[in-house]
Amino acid sequence: MVDKNIYIVQGEISVVVAAIKRNSRWSTHTPLDEEQDPLLNSFSHLKETLNNIKDLSDVEPNVFLRPFLEVVRSEDTTGPITGLALTSVNKFLSYGLIDANHEGAAEGIENMADAVTHARFVGTDPASDEVVLMKILQVLRTLLLTPVGAHLTNESVCEIMQSCFRICFEMRLSELLRKSAEHTLVDMVQLLFSRLPQFKEEAKSYVGTNMKKAYNILWKNKRVQLKMRAGGMSESSKWKKQKRSPHPPRHMVNSPSGQMDPAQSSTLTNNLSDGVPFIEQHNGGSSTLPGSDCAASSISSPTTDSGLDTGSKTTSKEDLTDLEQSSSTATTPVTPSAEPGRLESQWSPFLNRIQTTEIVYPEFTELFRFLISLTNPHDRHNSDVMMHMGLQLLNVALEAAHIAPYQSLLCLVKDELCRHLTQLLGVDRMNLYAASIRVCFLLFEGMREHLKFQLEMYLKKLMDIITSENPKMPYEMKEMALEAVVQLWRIPSFVTELYINYDCDFYCSNMFEDLTKLLSKNAFPVSGQLYTTHLLSLEALLTVIDSTEAHCQAKVLNSAAQQDQSESTTVEGDSSVNTITDSTTEAGKYTPSCNGQNAVVSESRTACPPTSGHLMAEKMRLGRQDQEETDTAEKKSLKKPHRFTNCLPDSQELLEIKHKKKLLITGTEQFNQKPKKGIQILQEKGLLSSPMDNNEVAQWLRENPRLDKKMIGEFISDRRNTDLLDSFVNTFTFQGLRIDEALRLYLEAFRLPGEAPVIHRLLETFTDNWQKVNGNPFQSNDAGFALAYAVIMLNTDQHNHNVRKQNIPMTLEQFKKNLKGVNGGNDFDQDMLEDIYNAIKSEEIVMPDEQTGLVKENYVWSVLLHRGASSEGMFLHVPESSYDRDLFTMTWGPTIAALSYVFDKSLDDTIIQKAIAGFRKCAMISAHYGFSDVFDNLIISLCKFTTLSSESVENLPTVFGSNRKAQVAAKTMFSLAHRHGDILREGWKNIMDSMLQLFRAELLPKSMVEVEDFVDPNEKISLQREETPSNRGESAVLSFVSWLTLSEQSGLRGPSTENQEAKQAALLCIKHCDPEKLITESKFLQLESLQELMKALISVSPDEETYDEEDAAFCLEMLLRIILENRDRVSCVWQTVRDHLYQLCVHASESCFLVERAVVGLLRLAIRLLRREDIGSQVLLSLRLLLMMKPHVLSRVCREVAYGLHELLKTNAANIHCTDDWYTLFSLLECIGTGVKPPAALQVANTNPDIDTGAQSDSELSSYHQSEVSLDRGYTSDSEVYTEHGKSRMPRSATDVDVGWLVVGKDDLDGSKAAVTPASKPLSHPLINQYSLTLGQDMGLHDIKSLIKCVDSLSFIVRDAAHVTPENFELCVKAIRVFVEASLNGGYRTHEKKKSHKYDSKSSRLRKKPREKDGTSRRTKASSQRAARSHSDDEEDEGVPASYHTVSFQVSLDLLDLMHTLHTRAAGIYSSWAEEQHHLEDAGRKIEADSQTLWSSCWCPLLQGMAWLCCDARRQVRMQALTYLQRALLVHDLQTLDAVEWESCFNKVLFPLLTKLLDNISPADVGGMEETRMRACTLLSKVFLQHLSPLLSLPTFAALWLTILDFMDKYMHAGSSDLLLEAIPESLKNMLLVMDTAGIFHSADSRTGYSDLWEITWERIDCFLPRLKEELFKQAVIPEPVCNVPVEPVPPPTAVTPASPPVPAPSPVPAAPAEPNIPSRPTSPQDMPTPSASGDRTDRSSPVPPSKPPMPTPAKMSPPDSPPPPLGQSPLILQPLASPLQVGVPPMSLPIILNPALIEATSPVPLLPRPSTK
Repeated sequence: MVDKNIYIVQGEISVVVAAIKRNSRWSTHTPLDEEQDPLLNSFSHLKETLNNIKDLSDVEPNVFLRPFLEVVRSEDTTGPITGLALTSVNKFLSYGLIDANHEGAAEGIENMADAVTHARFVGTDPASDEVVLMKILQVLRTLLLTPVGAHLTNESVCEIMQSCFRICFEMRLSELLRKSAEHTLVDMVQLLFSRLPQFKEEAKSYVGTNMKKAYNILWKNKRVQLKMRAGGMSESSKWKKQKRSPHPPRHMVNSPSGQMDPAQSSTLTNNLSDGVPFIEQHNGGSSTLPGSDCAASSISSPTTDSGLDTGSKTTSKEDLTDLEQSSSTATTPVTPSAEPGRLESQWSPFLNRIQTTEIVYPEFTELFRFLISLTNPHDRHNSDVMMHMGLQLLNVALEAAHIAPYQSLLCLVKDELCRHLTQLLGVDRMNLYAASIRVCFLLFEGMREHLKFQLEMYLKKLMDIITSENPKMPYEMKEMALEAVVQLWRIPSFVTELYINYDCDFYCSNMFEDLTKLLSKNAFPVSGQLYTTHLLSLEALLTVIDSTEAHCQAKVLNSAAQQDQSESTTVEGDSSVNTITDSTTEAGKYTPSCNGQNAVVSESRTACPPTSGHLMAEKMRLGRQDQEETDTAEKKSLKKPHRFTNCLPDSQELLEIKHKKKLLITGTEQFNQKPKKGIQILQEKGLLSSPMDNNEVAQWLRENPRLDKKMIGEFISDRRNTDLLDSFVNTFTFQGLRIDEALRLYLEAFRLPGEAPVIHRLLETFTDNWQKVNGNPFQSNDAGFALAYAVIMLNTDQHNHNVRKQNIPMTLEQFKKNLKGVNGGNDFDQDMLEDIYNAIKSEEIVMPDEQTGLVKENYVWSVLLHRGASSEGMFLHVPESSYDRDLFTMTWGPTIAALSYVFDKSLDDTIIQKAIAGFRKCAMISAHYGFSDVFDNLIISLCKFTTLSSESVENLPTVFGSNRKAQVAAKTMFSLAHRHGDILREGWKNIMDSMLQLFRAELLPKSMVEVEDFVDPNEKISLQREETPSNRGESAVLSFVSWLTLSEQSGLRGPSTENQEAKQAALLCIKHCDPEKLITESKFLQLESLQELMKALISVSPDEETYDEEDAAFCLEMLLRIILENRDRVSCVWQTVRDHLYQLCVHASESCFLVERAVVGLLRLAIRLLRREDIGSQVLLSLRLLLMMKPHVLSRVCREVAYGLHELLKTNAANIHCTDDWYTLFSLLECIGTGVKPPAALQVANTNPDIDTGAQSDSELSSYHQSEVSLDRGYTSDSEVYTEHGKSRMPRSATDVDVGWLVVGKDDLDGSKAAVTPASKPLSHPLINQYSLTLGQDMGLHDIKSLIKCVDSLSFIVRDAAHVTPENFELCVKAIRVFVEASLNGGYRTHEKKKSHKYDSKSSRLRKKPREKDGTSRRTKASSQRAARSHSDDEEDEGVPASYHTVSFQVSLDLLDLMHTLHTRAAGIYSSWAEEQHHLEDAGRKIEADSQTLWSSCWCPLLQGMAWLCCDARRQVRMQALTYLQRALLVHDLQTLDAVEWESCFNKVLFPLLTKLLDNISPADVGGMEETRMRACTLLSKVFLQHLSPLLSLPTFAALWLTILDFMDKYMHAGSSDLLLEAIPESLKNMLLVMDTAGIFHSADSRTGYSDLWEITWERIDCFLPRLKEELFKQAVIPEPVCNVPVEPVPPPTAVTPASPPVPAPSPVPAAPAEPNIPSRPTSPQDMPTPSASGDRTDRSSPVPPSKPPMPTPAKMSPPDSPPPPLGQSPLILQPLASPLQVGVPPMSLPIILNPALIEATSPVPLLPRPSTK
């Protein structure tokens, strides 16, 4: 079967022949003509040949190509015919009719290339001619892009490109044709440079001849082009055929592994197991081609190939992906694809030619050089179009190939290309500018390590453009420059490399820092309008942030992964390696593109021929399995610059370098003014050694480019520095350099001074050195000196304009003549002189700072190249994340400022989101590196944008709710604080300010404004109160005024719907922000951050101007919640909180909501924290704060404290172990429940707190002060301040009961005040008068509910034996007694109505008002309520005294029961304690269980307490108390007491009780009182008789007995009924009889047989029962004694007792002294008029009694100046007793008889009777 290809060729023959024949020339043709015409003849021969063969491959390609090519070459054919022939050739190529493996393929292809590049035809019209040119381009493109193109020689490729260039640059041709030529060139360049890695860089020896060839062919292009412009199209017909390069023998194909026969090669490749065929056989079944052809996939030979240079580099994968994209955009029209079913032709790699003498590589260099030359803006031949074309092709070349490994190409890049590009940045044509920027990007992306100073220059150029103020500079150029920066910034690790290679290099500018400054400055619009440039600048800044953040995230993830996988060490190792290697590997950088991966890509494309040069190159690469996979990292041994200690210096080292750099710059600036000074400064700073080291200084002068060259010249040429000059010259390497080259190098380093001697010195040193290093080529140093001088003269002569004006420049001959015989009498080498002359003539030796324009540019450039070639040019590559911390430190400030500005100014959503993302990333980085200042700054910026702190509270919900940007800022701020709160410091203040604003505007969630409360039934109260008219505390006038002002403002309208919607939006946004999380998550904060947060909350505390109570309360609550969240580490922050609470509670001068919350807070903390052993004792100690509060303030919060303490004891009583702690708690209970004054020791410094005189008249004030003095209370409750004066004049009736507040009376104090001597005042346990039933506590107001709650707390402790411990027993007993006093008579001892309090709270509120913050109605509402809130349930109490009576009655009964319980259990408890301690053998305080201890610490106080309740005004309580007392006194345990204790029982319990009962305690209940008195007397006699025998042993028995008789006397006359009159004599008889029976009255010594006692007894009884003696003892006769005792002794005894400080009044002063004329006897400090108390003080301070008697108070002794006592009481009795007992008391006064021994024992001051003075 005939091959289909033959038919294709035959078809094409007939088309071309037909066209030729149609031409007019052959219009009358005969068959003979055909044979004579060579064109037609060759076609007819071809026809015959084709008819005789079956397969096209049977003939050589040349055979069927020749006729067509002859048509193309023929000068006589017209354009259309040439065009048809070209179309045919193109078709043959497209269908792959030329078998690349055919031995004649190479020759055919060569001929084809030659014919097409030299095509000739007769022009018709321009349009038709262009069609032909278009077809030429098409054939050339197809030729290069099909596999057979691999057979092209280098000259052919050059010529093909030259043809394309010609068409490109021929401006008369149409745009379309020129663009097509450009496209073709793009593909060719793409193909060639993509294949660059496969070519071997030839050794220099081969380069010469080939360079010349390539040069001649390519550079001829420009000349041709100019000819074409002159001679037009006709010129093309005269092109001369180029000489071909020799071909290899036609029958051989050169394969890389050596000579191999084609047949051999095909069979071999079939069997190669390691060969990778790169063409899939599609539809193989339908192929009918001979096996050898279809099977022979031409694969490069086996791996024995040694041809490829191991140093050649493959392109990196990243480059390739880049290029694939670019190539797809630059593809040219696809060539016709193969017919379906036919197998694609095989591509034999272009590599086949590499090993032959046809050297490939130099042509690349020349092509590259040619492309670079096209971009030279200073070449006048280069039009804009040419420059643009050159840039475009360079762009393709750089995209396609990685040029850096090729030294010759790299040299071109470093010098000419970079130079042209920087020059092009200055042009004002946008297309050239844009194209050059693109090329620059590719250069610096791939080769920056070779272009350190070029990159610096490029960036400086860009900066100049960006900052240019030139109005002619188009905005787009600035924009593009910025975009270029952004693009560079995005290259991984580029920014880091900038920093380390420039900022950390002594002699480079601070590129990174300067650019950052520039960008940040540029991100701020001057006009306020945001343009693209601003956003681009921001984007560049954000690039640094983005990459840093990504690295931080990666590190975080990596560390997390490592923790997760800690068990498998291997995995751990891998993961750490992966993340540490810089992320370029992720992007694929430097991963060799391995065959496998690319095979996939290419096989999908193999069905049709490649459509671009790049793809073609890929196909060719795939065929080579010996493709070298080189990894640049392996090849390069890492070098490090001298300034670093290693390749990755640490941050510290870099900081030092930067510091040193600053110093160097200062030194340099000084040097440029005065060289010596500069050197000196650097020596002082230690940068140069002192004394001066010449070599070191010379080196510094050489390498510091900032130095002024003129100054260097002056400094080294100074005759004092000759050594330095030698060192300076030695820094040059002149070896191997011709003298003019060496001189050029030398003179570049400094500015040659003008003085001849100086020049002489400089040149002399130079020539000496040059001669030495070059082996003395001249006869003498002088000869060298003369030549050097001649060179300088020649340079001046040739290039100095002034010289040129006057003389004709020197010729070569003149130059040679001038130097005749100078070389030691001989001539210099003439060729050398010629070379010198030409070099100087063509290129001036530029003196630094002398020239301008291009000459100067050239000089600057050459200096730059020299620096680049030195070790300074070393560019360090570092992993991306190496110096993120340092970079972030430098960029965060500008970045956050720019972000804030953009966020503020922009309205575009995407930009706002971008800014927020930037904020978040900055936050993440600062958190990662622990930069709290950055984070604070961020939070402060965001706070500003939330508008929370700037808006007024009224508008806040509306403004915030309708401002989306503010909401975004708020969400961001809170989410950042939640996420990275750990590193917040100063920023907490701003966040808390925002929270406060939200609180004021009522936008916070309910849970945040609700706080725990003890008193409220719900146990929660809101910090924000709803405004209700009922409890607005303002006066009607105020309310009216505010109503008026409000109605004026709002016009009485409600909020509008928009406002409501805005408020809803605001609430929703804040809900999303979840501010509460700041509190709940605070337990995870680092301690430092937590402390700052607390500091921020504490800072919102009272200061006069801005202080708002509600705000402070809110902050306090947050603080407390935070403490409770952090209870695990509370010990670290406790002191802070304690101090804050101290500030709030102790310094408060009036009660307010804040104080109340502080008190509740302290108790809440105590309840929760007591369980923690580490902090428990400190917490308990802190409760003393409450005792330090001013009493009137404390009294206002007593109910909260009472409830809180109750809770505390219930939950934590078992955790309290120390006596001090119990003391604190019991003191608190006493102060709260009974209004006792807190212990003096705890009161803060001033005992007399500031008295608020604001609300008092002068008279009030004076009386207040008087009472202050007379009461010696140390304080007054605030209600007293206002009511003190009036109350003393207003007696109330008994029915006038006050339910809410009680004052526990001052008269209870009886003489105990005197017990506290001034010296003993600071004691925490003041001495107590034991002879009083009361403790002498100073009681103020107390609150019933508090009292009840405190009693509950006490009973909780007492009833659970576990809670009664040796540490708290006595305190507990004392506390119970205090409560007993407070609850006496149901607790009302005051006339006060609640209204005094109400007035007080109101007045305090009114006083506070002017200090309100905004003066808004909301504020007033809040604070007024707060003040009133204290005890809201006073109201409900007011109307129900009945229920109150029950309660108070119950309290008294409870207290009795508690005392009884303790009394009965005391002995058992004490003995068990003693036993326990005995076992433990504790070294502590010894616990005794003997009766003495029990009596003094337990029984006696408890009995006194019971006795005091026997004096209650309420009958049931009295009766119950008496019963308990009787039970207690007669209990079995007490039988163990001895006489002394029993005596004290009389003196301390019974006598004071009887004394008290004489008062008119309950005037309303006369009968009840009688009964009580009777029971009391009976009890007295019972106890007396029961313990008569021990009592008898007392020396003071007589006194005791007489006292009992006194009481009998009193009680006889006390009652109004007969009850006592009957009962007392009976008791008395009973006692007398028993005593008589016991023989107490009998005495054997006396003359009567009766003792003195008998006499005294009857003497006393006769006063009130004169007949009793006769009734009982009729037989006894008692003579009347003589009154022999003078009256004088009476005063001393009376004066003595009051004068004794500890026990001024042995008998208790009744709490309610009976005043017959005052019906009601509630005890109150005011009822007891001040003189009596002042008498107290007088007594205490001096033995002189008051000048006038107190108001009739039976309790007090009559002072000496009262009327003399009636005769009824005879003082004679004292004499016979011969004891110091004093009995001198008037009959109607209370008899006071005491055991002097006891008095002496308990008195801290010796008792010295003083004579009374009038």
